[in-house]
Order: sequence, then structure tokens, then C-alpha cells
Amino acid sequence: MSGGFGFPFGCVAAVIAVVLAELCGATGHPWYALVTLGPVVLLTVVWSSVAAAIGVAAVAWALDSGFVLGRAGELRFDAASAVAASVLAAALVVGWAARARQRVSVRVPAPRRPAEAGIRRADLTGVG
Repeated sequence: MSGGFGFPFGCVAAVIAVVLAELCGATGHPWYALVTLGPVVLLTVVWSSVAAAIGVAAVAWALDSGFVLGRAGELRFDAASAVAASVLAAALVVGWAARARQRVSVRVPAPRRPAEAGIRRADLTGVG
């Protein structure tokens, strides 16, 4: 994704992912939110810049911590939020590895032409 659109699109996708997870019952099963937020972070790092993906991962963690784990929008710093941070960090690493793998290209050199026999002066003048 060119330009600076990776971060805004990732943040909007993270909000949509949390809303969908909440509609599916993420309050009772917090891992629902991680199942939806992980791919958002993963796709952001693959399609956009790493910096945008780090920002999206931070926003995704804040959404998970504030609205899934903590219902009042206040960030929670406990074991569950640490697991969420670990899952989102793993999504960053996997996305970064996939991105690095895409950029690796194998360059096959063109085949060499066989050396041509030297042209003798006699062949050029027609005398010989």
C-alpha cells in the first residue's frame, strides 16, 4: 500500500475487528478478539510499512485491553493483556518474515554466449 494509508486503514480494520469480535461474544471469550486482530496486524505489516504495522499493533492491543478485557475503555495491565500483546507481537514477526521473504528474489544471470573465433585479417580482405 503506497503512501501513508497503512496506519489509518489498519486502525479502521482493527476497530471493525473488535466490533465483530464483540458481536460474536468476545466479552466471554477474549481470544475471539485476538483471532480477528491478529490478521489485521499481519496484513498491515505485509501490505504496508513496518512502522504502520507497529502502530496498528499498539492500537489493536489498546482496543483489546480497553474494550474486550476491560469494559470501560480503561487499559488493563495484567496477564491477559500480556498474552494479547504477545499474540500481536507474534503477528508482527510473522508478517515481517513474510514481507522479507517476498522481497528476496533470486537473480539468475543470462547465459553466456560462447566465445567467437577470432576473425583473421585475411578473411576481411578476401585475400587469403
